[in-house]
Amino acid sequence: MANNDKGRVFGHIPGTTVGQIFADRVELAKAGIHKPTQAGISGSAKEGSDSIVLSGGYEDDEDFGNVIIYTGAGGKEHNAKVQTFDQQLSTTNLALARSHLEGYPVRVSRSLKHKDPKSTEKGYEYAGLYKVDDYWQEKGRSGFYVWRYRLIACDEQPTQEAPDEPSNGHTEARRVQTTVQRIVRDTKIAKRVKQLHNYQCQVCGIALETSAGLYAEAAHIKPLGQPHNGPDVESNILCLCPNHHVLFDNGGFTISDDLKLIGIEGELKTVTRHTVDLAFIQYHHEHYHMKR
Repeated sequence: MANNDKGRVFGHIPGTTVGQIFADRVELAKAGIHKPTQAGISGSAKEGSDSIVLSGGYEDDEDFGNVIIYTGAGGKEHNAKVQTFDQQLSTTNLALARSHLEGYPVRVSRSLKHKDPKSTEKGYEYAGLYKVDDYWQEKGRSGFYVWRYRLIACDEQPTQEAPDEPSNGHTEARRVQTTVQRIVRDTKIAKRVKQLHNYQCQVCGIALETSAGLYAEAAHIKPLGQPHNGPDVESNILCLCPNHHVLFDNGGFTISDDLKLIGIEGELKTVTRHTVDLAFIQYHHEHYHMKR
């Protein structure tokens, strides 16, 4: 658990447990799990987001339990039930993106209004800590751009079992290991792509030389996992340095059909034996390119 200077807490709130039920938003706020009594996202663009609530307010939300595809805020006229204009990556939407960059955990609660079999039958249920694994934009069901976030449950969560009694006399919530589905990447494919480029970044051309040898990273153009489901194949992988990998994954730049870079100067460097699939390039451009 971490606090910032203004008292925002990133992590578990002492005295609360996963599965705990709260009668309403006021109780949820008093417990410190989600302080706003109306907004679905708690946080600021500068600090990051510490908590969200699934309340059924956005039609594009998808809840798979340990994986949640969450829709950002905004894009609606007052009291509208569906999107009426594009969402922006600002305020609390930017806060969730910031939590992704900083690796901050986000507390998740499900509301009775969130019509899903995993939701509570009354009030609000605390679902535990999730990490913001990815964020991107796409056209939602109503035809307007929304920001979406893939949240994955953290491995350890405090439960409602009887607390342990440590020797110092303070009670602590017992922690249990939960099962989370993870993508297993084919490292042989990634290694081959890096070898084809002699570990040189396809953007800046730099190969990092460490005491253990050359280093580069394999960046998937169309991400693996829900809801993107990109394939782990050579044509969906770029060889990038760590800096350009982070920029690429977080919308700092994208690539046009003629392999020109968009957002930064330059052109994607290629080699004969490694061809990228333009369908994956187009997917990245559509979902990760900031509309300015």
